[in-house]
Amino acid sequence: MRGIILALLLITPFLPVYAQQSTMNKSVHYDTVEVPYEAFNVIRDNATVIKLPHEHVTNWQLTIENKLTYSNPHGNAIIRLYEEPNETKFIEVGMGSPPDHRLWIAVNTPEDGYFLIHDEKTGGWSPGQIVTVQHSSNGGLSATIGQQVLVDNLDVAGFTVRDIEVAGLDSASDPPTTSSGNVAINIVSGDPAANPIFYMPFIVVGVTGVLIGVLIKTKKR
Repeated sequence: MRGIILALLLITPFLPVYAQQSTMNKSVHYDTVEVPYEAFNVIRDNATVIKLPHEHVTNWQLTIENKLTYSNPHGNAIIRLYEEPNETKFIEVGMGSPPDHRLWIAVNTPEDGYFLIHDEKTGGWSPGQIVTVQHSSNGGLSATIGQQVLVDNLDVAGFTVRDIEVAGLDSASDPPTTSSGNVAINIVSGDPAANPIFYMPFIVVGVTGVLIGVLIKTKKR
């Protein structure tokens, strides 16, 4: 009994050191982009294309902070995530101007075409809020703003983010959507299983479970 307790005590201080030495996960990629307001004053057919430095494969999380000043009360800031440029498969996030602050999430696939998953006509977003879009191999596509869930575990048959396209005008005759500011986009991806420390919590839980079981049996005796 004392031997088990001693083993657990020996393992516990070792874990933080091991974690520090094993946090390097070579599969992790991180990109950050600040999209200037001018990029949203173009029509969708002439969207601004941003090629990301890294491919973000399958397991990724992207955040969007809208810091734009809108000059058109009917304007929209449209952000599309692409696997490949000019392909029909994309994820779209749209953020409308004040006072309505419309927010929508849409997906376009070759099989189903374009469809809205979430569309909040008024009060969908506000300055300072972060829109989070993420995809995982197990959970599919999800999206949130603050604590509000917009999309939950939608199967899109996998998705790798390589390019971002932004626009804001439906027609060349429309007035400019924005007059200043930017949209901050951050995306991180990686395979958690590529890091040995990923498995350490399971080892700790197993050892703790064994110890609890032994204590219960000993107490009964």
